Amino acid sequence: MPDPRFFESRGPISLSDLAVLTGATLVKASDAERSVSAVAPLGRAGKMDVSFLVDRKFLGDLAGTRAAACFVSPGHADSPAPDGCALLIHGQPQAAYTLAAAHLHHSRLHPTSDPAIHLDAEIEDGVVFGHGVVIGPGAKIGRGTDIAANAVIGPGVTIGRDCRIGANAVIGFALIGDRVRIYSGAIIGEAGFGVAASATGAMDAPQLGRVILQDGVTIGANSCVDRGAYDDTVIGENTKLDNLVQIGHNVRIGRNCVLAAQTGIAGSTVIGDGVQFGGKSGTGDHLVIGDRVRLAAGGLTMRDIPTGETWCGVPAKPIRKFMREIAWLARKAEARERAGAHD
Repeated sequence: MPDPRFFESRGPISLSDLAVLTGATLVKASDAERSVSAVAPLGRAGKMDVSFLVDRKFLGDLAGTRAAACFVSPGHADSPAPDGCALLIHGQPQAAYTLAAAHLHHSRLHPTSDPAIHLDAEIEDGVVFGHGVVIGPGAKIGRGTDIAANAVIGPGVTIGRDCRIGANAVIGFALIGDRVRIYSGAIIGEAGFGVAASATGAMDAPQLGRVILQDGVTIGANSCVDRGAYDDTVIGENTKLDNLVQIGHNVRIGRNCVLAAQTGIAGSTVIGDGVQFGGKSGTGDHLVIGDRVRLAAGGLTMRDIPTGETWCGVPAKPIRKFMREIAWLARKAEARERAGAHD
């Protein structure tokens, strides 16, 4: 179930109604009166959840799921599913899952008719607010925290003690530790970039996770940290992000990392401790970057990087290999220039 501090549940819904809502077909009519109340990935789903399957490589997850129901494509209609998991056939299972999520889960809101600093917020002594600050219902702000002008703290957000939140920063769907610095214009907890194909075009896939910023983290001005699609986006203790850094959904960054300006980390990448990214560097998605890795400025890796290595270039490679290739190209260019001078 998505965190109730940030999401309201609108379930349950019967599988017959869910089939009508999404345009799916139940494999077994006898499952029509069963109900679901939430969406979840196959590996995380429980007995009241509905999930989806689009890729054969996840058939093992389907066979072992605890989900009450699963959207599958016509080609997977005969897939082995547990007795307790009803199958709903849909030409685009992820689109059906997206419709189900939109029906079952709604983001908590801060009604415009309520005070800007909501009466349900829990604010410890010594918190300082600038002009125009908005604090949503259920938010918790720790002692000694300073929130600058026009910052917006969404419903349910927890911010620890002795933090500094810059002007015009926006924080939602987030749990934030002590001594965290979030500079002006940063956006924490916005929806990650997830898209589901449908018969009517691209749909925004549900983003039902959170952001967790551990103690001592710094987020630079105008940087963005997306909340998870279902799991959390996590930034470890004392990690420092420069200005204009983008962290995609489900990313997990270790402790004491440093990411220079305009770095971009694509979704579901896992980064170890003590990693350093130079300016304008980045990663592809679903990668594993080992402890103490260094990626030089402008480097872009589409592969995992083993612990302790230094890579550079596009596509990135170990720095010694990169330098040998550059030296070889330089020698070839010189030789061609000399040959042209003798013609």
